[in-house]
Amino acid sequence: MRGSLTLGLLVELRDIEIFLTLAEELHFGRTAERLRVSPARVSQAVSKQERRLGVALFDRTSRHVSLTPVGRRLREDLQQAVDLLQAGLARAEAAGLGAGQRLRVGVFGHAGHVLRPLVDAFRARYPGSDVQFGEVYGSDPFTALRTGDNDVHVLWLPVAEPDLTVGPTVLTGGRVLAVSADHPLADRGTASLEDLADNHVVDLGPGAPEYWVASMVPTRTPRGRRIPRGPAARTFHEILSLVAAGHCVHPLGDVAARYNSPPGVVFLPMPDAPALQWALTWRSTADGPAVRALAQTAADLGPISM
Repeated sequence: MRGSLTLGLLVELRDIEIFLTLAEELHFGRTAERLRVSPARVSQAVSKQERRLGVALFDRTSRHVSLTPVGRRLREDLQQAVDLLQAGLARAEAAGLGAGQRLRVGVFGHAGHVLRPLVDAFRARYPGSDVQFGEVYGSDPFTALRTGDNDVHVLWLPVAEPDLTVGPTVLTGGRVLAVSADHPLADRGTASLEDLADNHVVDLGPGAPEYWVASMVPTRTPRGRRIPRGPAARTFHEILSLVAAGHCVHPLGDVAARYNSPPGVVFLPMPDAPALQWALTWRSTADGPAVRALAQTAADLGPISM
């Protein structure tokens, strides 16, 4: 208990967070917005600490907020304490991720190969922990998360599901159009979003929300032409089989072209298609230490460009 009751001061962690945030923002409104509290709560916390310490921590007017010399020193001291606290918690969490802790991560196709740097960093940071990849289908991107069969999915954005948490972006890349080898587009070398209106694309069915499918396979071209859908397919390999047979074309992430060379299929770059971002996604009620550890590792590593 030594040090926790110095001068009889009982400082709540929330008050420390408010002080440090205000010391960074130097604005009561922005501080309140970041911490999701009212500006009055921020003012109350600061005034309470100033009364306890008997000294002003901030000089403030109606237009300006700045730290006093005492406030600057307190910010430095408290930030060091918070950093030590967070480091201690991180070490404790790492110790809890011992041998046998394995995260089940769902990916599309061969994306697991591209994610090797993330897996290697996770294993190095948390010895004994591991990642096991499984395949996710565009026709049903969320069910395995909701049932608990998978811990995390790597999904293209946006994901706007109220029960799911979207974590850091782990992959970025372009799009390719899969066409049959004897398709008129095959010899052109590239494809555009407008080309989709002259062909059919795969119908992924009702298991995936329309907003999410449309971010990969739009319903209309930039000029407003409708993009026909059908035949139906459920898996990545079913899509490639339909494409090879000449029944349709289909846009995919460009990782598909890197790790696949199926007979009868050509992958054409789509330079006019917006870049894709893929993020870690998990069930909000299953936000355990291992998931948080993988997300933090991904955030520290940054997105991998495909």
